[in-house]
Amino acid sequence: MGKMKTHRGSAKRFKRTASGKLRRFYAYKGHLTGKKTSKRLRKLRKGAIVSKADQKRIDHMIP
Repeated sequence: MGKMKTHRGSAKRFKRTASGKLRRFYAYKGHLTGKKTSKRLRKLRKGAIVSKADQKRIDHMIP
């Protein structure tokens, strides 16, 4: 029986915290930032914790 492979796209987008939760980053900050307010861009810099429902799906992709 083979091993499960890590989903490489997910591995680059999510990081596991010390407690085992998954950390994600916000979208919409790559380009076209001139029209976005500095407050909005500041908030996009920080990461967020993945929701419980999504964490179950992503756990399968990232061991």
